Amino acid sequence: METYSFLREFADSWMLLFLFLFFIGVVIWVFRPGSTKTYEDPSGIPFRHEDKPAREGEADAKEA
Repeated sequence: METYSFLREFADSWMLLFLFLFFIGVVIWVFRPGSTKTYEDPSGIPFRHEDKPAREGEADAKEA
């Protein structure tokens, strides 16, 4: 069997299945019950400095 034919069959069957399962795993990981706090802060990044531009050292610094 040629290398190209073998790789083509592998990509059409097992690799497709692997990538589909990987995608489902990522979706489940992101929407798991405890992940809300993890993604709450990054989800607001576009709206942080809505009124005026950020100052020099203030762009993404967390408040201490």
